[in-house]
Amino acid sequence: MLKRFVQIFFIIAGGTAGYLYIPDLLGLLGFLEETWLVSPYVAPYAGLVLGAIIFFILSLWCTELIVSFFNWFEEKLLKAPVADLLFGSLGIIIGLIIAYFLNEPIQAIGIKIVSQVVPIFLSILFAYFGFQVGFKRRDEFLNLLTLTRKDKKKAAASDELTMDIPKPKILDTSVIIDGRIADICQTSFLEGTIIIPQFVLEELQHIADSSDALKRNRGRRGLDILNRIQKELPINVEIYEGDFEEIQEVDSKLVKLAKVMNGIVVTNDFNLNKVCEFQKVPVLNINDLANAVKPIVLPGEELLVQVIKDGKEQNQGVAYLDDGTMIVVEEGKNYIGKTIDVIITSVLQTSAGRMIFAKPKLLEKAL
Repeated sequence: MLKRFVQIFFIIAGGTAGYLYIPDLLGLLGFLEETWLVSPYVAPYAGLVLGAIIFFILSLWCTELIVSFFNWFEEKLLKAPVADLLFGSLGIIIGLIIAYFLNEPIQAIGIKIVSQVVPIFLSILFAYFGFQVGFKRRDEFLNLLTLTRKDKKKAAASDELTMDIPKPKILDTSVIIDGRIADICQTSFLEGTIIIPQFVLEELQHIADSSDALKRNRGRRGLDILNRIQKELPINVEIYEGDFEEIQEVDSKLVKLAKVMNGIVVTNDFNLNKVCEFQKVPVLNINDLANAVKPIVLPGEELLVQVIKDGKEQNQGVAYLDDGTMIVVEEGKNYIGKTIDVIITSVLQTSAGRMIFAKPKLLEKAL
């Protein structure tokens, strides 16, 4: 059906073009004479027939390509989010309205080709620009409308006491793979809606399909964590299907999304944490939370640890607490593989984690 429609469109377009322009072409070439073959009265209809035939022949080569393009375009439209279609369509309408007012003085020009062809190109050009602006800036427009509605509600309820709505929490790839976010959601410490951006899902899927076994396992673990959060936990989870095509890096997209949605980025990536702080975007670092709830270890306390490997500096040994906190044991290289008592000398706590420095108790007694 679509193929027949395309062929009919070609025939009508060719006939129209032949009717309008072939007589002028014959006039320029000097072929119009007062005979029935090339009479000015017969030429438009002859041009109509000739144009229709030429375009019909062209349709035999172009129809399949055009039908394939329409099928591809239809599939893309069906998969596109509603917000993308809405703002893209509004952009096209506004572009066509602007083109209409610009075409008014152009159509008044006496030259037929200029007055009839140029408006078509202007309409297509402004429709394209309108679509691009509406589609690529849809998130800003949507946020503007949301803020406008919120302002109206606040003005209407200015005399009433209202509770603050929790900001949405936007998860990044690292915190999903880490897995602790599921336990935090289960304890109801995170309020509001959990947002999973589509571009984060795509990155997780890419990691899960990696040829490297370690990356593949991390990616699959992240997908399992998402399934657990969505199906098992009593928390509202939404998938953000939009994308920022002009931005390449996933971290930059997360920062942009947090600004658009007025949300909070949840991560355990130290670098993303710093970028969010620099750009004044609220951020929750899982490592900061873990450090805050860890048992307090103070300098001077004694611990029983097992030294398992040597450290970066000379004669250092490395041990770990049960929660994974690293303990750097000065002069502990000789105790690798042994369980010894150590005395805490200092504690270093950062967003990247907590590090404890200690020395063997035996050395303290010797001194």
